[in-house]
Amino acid sequence: MKVIVITPPVIQLNSPYPSGAYLCSFFKNQKDECTWKDLNISLFYKIFSASGLETLFSLTEKKAMEMADFAVSKDDKNTAFNLRRYICTKQNWINWIDFIVAILCGKMREKEHEFLFSPFAPRGSRMENFLASLNREPTVDDVRFLCSYALADLADYITAVFDKDFSLVRYAESLCVDERDFLQIQNQMDSPVLKVFYEQVLQENLVFEQNEIPDIVCISVPFAGTFLPALYTASFIKKKYQNKIFVTMGGGFVNTQLRETTEPQFSKFIDAFSFDRGYGSYIELKKHFKDIKNQNFFRPLYKLQLFYDDKTILPLWKDEKISKIENKLTADIMPDYQDIDFSIYPRVCDDLNPMHRIWNDGSWIKAYLAHGCYWHKCAFCDTQLDYVCGYKIVQTESLFFRLLETANSKNVYGIHFVDEALPPKALKKFALLNAQNGNKLYFWGNVRFEKTFTKDFAAFLSYCGFGGASAGLEIATENGLKTINKGTDIYSIISACAAFKEAGILVHAYMIYGFWNDTPQTIINSMETLRQFFESGLLDSAFWHKFVLTKNSQVFFEWKNGHHKDLFPIQNQNKKSLFADMNMHFKGEQNFDRFSIPLENALNSWMHGKNLQTKVQKWFDFQIPAPTIPKDFVETQIQKYLDKNEQIKIEEDDKDIFWLGSKPVVSQHKTSFTIKWFYLQEDFQETFKQQDFASYKNFDFQKDFLTLFDFLSPCAGTDLHENAVKRIKTSASFKNAFNKLHQKGLVIF
Repeated sequence: MKVIVITPPVIQLNSPYPSGAYLCSFFKNQKDECTWKDLNISLFYKIFSASGLETLFSLTEKKAMEMADFAVSKDDKNTAFNLRRYICTKQNWINWIDFIVAILCGKMREKEHEFLFSPFAPRGSRMENFLASLNREPTVDDVRFLCSYALADLADYITAVFDKDFSLVRYAESLCVDERDFLQIQNQMDSPVLKVFYEQVLQENLVFEQNEIPDIVCISVPFAGTFLPALYTASFIKKKYQNKIFVTMGGGFVNTQLRETTEPQFSKFIDAFSFDRGYGSYIELKKHFKDIKNQNFFRPLYKLQLFYDDKTILPLWKDEKISKIENKLTADIMPDYQDIDFSIYPRVCDDLNPMHRIWNDGSWIKAYLAHGCYWHKCAFCDTQLDYVCGYKIVQTESLFFRLLETANSKNVYGIHFVDEALPPKALKKFALLNAQNGNKLYFWGNVRFEKTFTKDFAAFLSYCGFGGASAGLEIATENGLKTINKGTDIYSIISACAAFKEAGILVHAYMIYGFWNDTPQTIINSMETLRQFFESGLLDSAFWHKFVLTKNSQVFFEWKNGHHKDLFPIQNQNKKSLFADMNMHFKGEQNFDRFSIPLENALNSWMHGKNLQTKVQKWFDFQIPAPTIPKDFVETQIQKYLDKNEQIKIEEDDKDIFWLGSKPVVSQHKTSFTIKWFYLQEDFQETFKQQDFASYKNFDFQKDFLTLFDFLSPCAGTDLHENAVKRIKTSASFKNAFNKLHQKGLVIF
């Protein structure tokens, strides 16, 4: 079978979304011919290129000048100035755009000097605001930021003058997250960006010779901001090839927002929805492909919803036999990036905050160590859906070597793990493999702030290439964490953050406000604790989300079973709604809208080291209670964490031991030995007396003791390491000696 996997626009620019890599690998595993087309990056270059801007300005010049004149009539001189500047300097933009994009792709370093200093380089309001915010003379090192803001300025122009639904990272998102019927969606499909630019992309990528027509085209729809372009893609295929190509849709947006739709109009665009991982549904589709394509198959199939001309065949949600096959494939399938040229993905910089930058500033190879979440019990999570509850770990060793192979072939050595929560055991194994193979990969991803991430484990992970941890903190109070069934406590969260930060690992926290049982007091308490996190240096960044009640969340599931008497869901009254059935409203949720701006403003200041001493209630322009959290709450927990680490010793248990310090240099004296080494940029030394090893006959300090440091390194082979650990644990002399080195280069976890 011939298959094409499509990633539609509009999503993050710096890296391809990973669903295509996994689907392509799956089809190749099934002996199919498969190609992955990332049309997101194709659309970007279609717009943000010399020819693209020529088209844009030719279509919008008249309207832009009319808008400028109207702004003048309303005494809006700033808007008028900006619009006229775009048009008057359009040739500068056209001349420079290819260089701007090339600079963001790590090329044309020499042009950076000209772009910064030349008075003939284009400028926009975002660029000027950035330069003004520096409070110093700009240098060439600021140019990548300047280029990023140049793209944002152009995107602002497109949104204002050409297409109101456009942004750099999403398209018409608001259209797909509210109570809309299908007709409203269809009416937006003739939008300017899609008709003028995306149509060209489709012509270039999806027009085939007769012998090249694929059997199946899979369109992955991860987010709301990709749905309209995905539908446009499907429409293009159907208009051109009718039923010659079988078109499917899948991905995160389909799995959540379209899970229960029976909208018959979909049959004009696609032939099927593939739900959840997709492997099982595509196995079923391939098995019955001929009959399905002829609309002559009417039995429900595993997680495959069929759209025939006159009816919809709903999926079979459970099939034990296929589920087992799918689980095995989940463990075995490794992402395939063969069709991707990472060098063309721009690495945008839009924030000086180091943790915020990590998302966009790098062409990350995306993968997961496990499908689903190993906890999958949080109240707000979609615990009834496969992407959360379908926990299945992958073959870690196979994944590591596939990613290392990809890194070497693509010259990209950063890995972004997109797990719901990285499983600690698999993370340790991956980290160890990285160390044993030259520590070539730098990797980061989502974790759970829990007691597993001790000071020693975090140091080990950092040594082995782990550089960033993002995790859900949600409610920064003990009672709040219990309410949402987070499965961890505030001390464990503080300890994990402290451990990561001590090890040089960047840390980001996701926060949520507006829960069904929230009050101004619970929100201000959570906010105060978060302030203390930043004040104590435990976080690099965070983000506030407003709670959204979903139909597949744990709390709604429990509510249906008689729990959470304080939750009052409001059922959707618009029966024609295509999307809103999954995202539900509840009584009182609008009361929390006013918290949004104060929370965001405070957080933005804290992330940049400002206003950390300001009382949290001062951020609000309405009456709010003072927090009841002690001012030294977080610092007290940090001290507890430090004291606990002092007590860790080598025992005869299953804990592992590693040496992360430099190789010690030895000085021998008459009756003692002194070793010196570096660890975490500090120098250490320790003296051992010969009598400490009196139980050993013919003891050779160099041979019998110092060689253990080599074998304890994460870079050593597994057998050598295990033998060294065993030797230390079974020797009182060695155990006492190495206990002296804990927190000075020796880690125990």
